[in-house]
Amino acid sequence: MQAGQTAPQAKPQSKRRNIVFILSDDHRFDFIGALGHPWLRGRTPNLDRMITSGIHFQNAFATTSLCSPSRASILTSQYVFRHGVVNNTTALPQGLATFPALLKQNGYRTALAGKWHMGGDDQPQPGFDHWFSFRGQGEYIDPQVNRNGQRTRMKGYIADILTDEALQFIRSSGNQPFCLYLSHKNVHGPFQPSPKHKSVFRDLDIPYPDTYENTPENGEGKPEWLLKQRNSWHGVDGVMGIPGGFERMYRGYCEGILAIDESIGRVREELQRLGLAKDTLLVYMGDNGYLHGEHGLIDKRVMHEPSMRVPLFAECPSLARSAVAVTHMALNIDIAPTFLDFAGVPSPSSFQGRSLLPLIKGESVDWRQEFAYIYMWEREAPMTPTILGLRTGQYSYMQYHGVWDRFELYDIVKDPGQKVNLLGKVHSGLRYGRFESNIGDPALKSLHDGLQKRLQAELKRLGGRFDPQWGMAAV
Repeated sequence: MQAGQTAPQAKPQSKRRNIVFILSDDHRFDFIGALGHPWLRGRTPNLDRMITSGIHFQNAFATTSLCSPSRASILTSQYVFRHGVVNNTTALPQGLATFPALLKQNGYRTALAGKWHMGGDDQPQPGFDHWFSFRGQGEYIDPQVNRNGQRTRMKGYIADILTDEALQFIRSSGNQPFCLYLSHKNVHGPFQPSPKHKSVFRDLDIPYPDTYENTPENGEGKPEWLLKQRNSWHGVDGVMGIPGGFERMYRGYCEGILAIDESIGRVREELQRLGLAKDTLLVYMGDNGYLHGEHGLIDKRVMHEPSMRVPLFAECPSLARSAVAVTHMALNIDIAPTFLDFAGVPSPSSFQGRSLLPLIKGESVDWRQEFAYIYMWEREAPMTPTILGLRTGQYSYMQYHGVWDRFELYDIVKDPGQKVNLLGKVHSGLRYGRFESNIGDPALKSLHDGLQKRLQAELKRLGGRFDPQWGMAAV
């Protein structure tokens, strides 16, 4: 809780309602069998079931596509410039209101099993009755873990170990409502699948994206900084220094997803066995997306669709309709208010997201039509500049700060692959003044200026101070 705030009190519930939140690492929105990925068809039955029998948020996004900032936003329902976790090395500031802490204060038994990854520490954090985590990114095989302050090394594969711990927590919950946060390491690089899944896809041809090849057509109109990343740690020709390059990375990533799918299945089966499935809200989400060769890039951080779009699925038989696709924009900042709403706990004033519960129930609500995207430059990954952007139902607008380069604007409806930068022919800044001053086409200038004005207004609403030349900071 922030200083001076009192804990919101839960409304009385007629029945016990549990929460299970399964978060994966770097799992992009479309690498799932039911969504058509050619390698994963028939191999992700539990993820498929969440899509075909549950609630599928088809337009779910991370407001910052980077592990620690996104996880902080999930916990606090705040944008990166509010919670302050601006990179992968900053700890979550003490005193911020988080959904586990608020649920614990209102009678829930809470647990984290898995990746914390804010500040690199593995020590128990406020808000959790049970703690099972590891330092930083952790290890895939025979990891060292911290259980409630005591470190030990365990045998086995990390996804299986985390799921075992999660099931043990569920079994020990008794009659007290619980909130389980199962936070997987999979599928973060360097990609190391479970021994039982290794080489499953070794004989399959990689489905390269249209914008993978280094051709003049693919590079036309793109910012220079983005084109130069191709041969960096974040490009397909650099591939994070992984031996075997892009193909090995791609196969390991897909094989790592299989362990996540098995984990979901094991959790669901245990909830059913214990008679808890009907009144438990089960949510699966990725913390951010991942590029697999689009625009010659890998990894995340950028605002392009594969980087910021995430899988988001929900199940709760006593509450939710089944086999429903929700097209409204859902954000990582919406997770915390959703869980509090489900538990009957009011959200604190610090929360910036909205509860998804009305959408899960099928209610008609007035909903956001656009959102701001923010990525702050990191010393650890200096090849990517600060990004401020606005994603609407039709357009994706990206501004870059700290580099002398052009911006990007895409019509997502006409150009979902983001091949044609509508600002690609605008002079990139060799003249004096801001980039937008070089837009000569009146219609394009009007479109750009309108999006920029809306972006400024949204950032101001969220509590940020914005200047289109110098960037932004928290008020």
